[in-house]
Amino acid sequence: MFAAASLVTLLCASAVLATPAPSKVLTAEPRACTSVSTSKYCGQWDSVVTTPYTLYLDQWGISGASGSDCAQITSICDNTIVWSTTWSWSGGSSGVKTYTNINANQNLNKKLSAISSIQSSWSWSQSSSGTLVANIAYDLFTSASSGGSNAYEIMIWLANYNAGPISYTYGSDGKPVAVKTNVSLAGKTWNLYYGSNGSNLVYSFLPTSGTYTSFSGDLNLFLKYLSANQSLPNSQYLTTVQSGTEATSGSATLSSTYSVTIA
Repeated sequence: MFAAASLVTLLCASAVLATPAPSKVLTAEPRACTSVSTSKYCGQWDSVVTTPYTLYLDQWGISGASGSDCAQITSICDNTIVWSTTWSWSGGSSGVKTYTNINANQNLNKKLSAISSIQSSWSWSQSSSGTLVANIAYDLFTSASSGGSNAYEIMIWLANYNAGPISYTYGSDGKPVAVKTNVSLAGKTWNLYYGSNGSNLVYSFLPTSGTYTSFSGDLNLFLKYLSANQSLPNSQYLTTVQSGTEATSGSATLSSTYSVTIA
């Protein structure tokens, strides 16, 4: 009787042990969203300041031109900003009319040698009409001192619509000549141009062909490349990190989802 009872007890215990534990239900952490004005802004020097970013409507070249440029923020959640700009320009000078952009507000004025990374993600789409002259680009500035005057401008173009970068050298066809071609950085290939805008030296990375409608990588790789292979001193201070569109003529609506973290 004892042996039989023990066997029944063991079988029951095994059945209990074999019962699978209920699976744990995983829930996503709520996104931390920043309260921000979602109104549309169209003024020449309008800006919307938030904790991580500022939206700037830099319309410095519109004298004599006809048109408008408006922008608005949709949301800012977990350091990711969703925003858009709609612009249309004709007439005036042949130069850039506006650079509507998102400016990073945190961890600037660090020496390039002290920067570990500038991780950024940017996906965008654009609709347009007419012959477009514009770009879609990152715009970084450095200075010899913290918060000082611009010495170098580093542009990383994701799209070029008949605009052309600043260059010291132009070919017989009038097009800028790259100082270096097929540079591999952040998983993409670029042609590098070098020149001056009259105020500071300008390095411009452009896609070797087509456009890059998304970018995810470390912008610091571009600065390190220029310090190692060109004339950008790593003793410079990073004063500005922006992303947006330089508009000259035509009409377009650019919609972006963007983030950047300087460490």
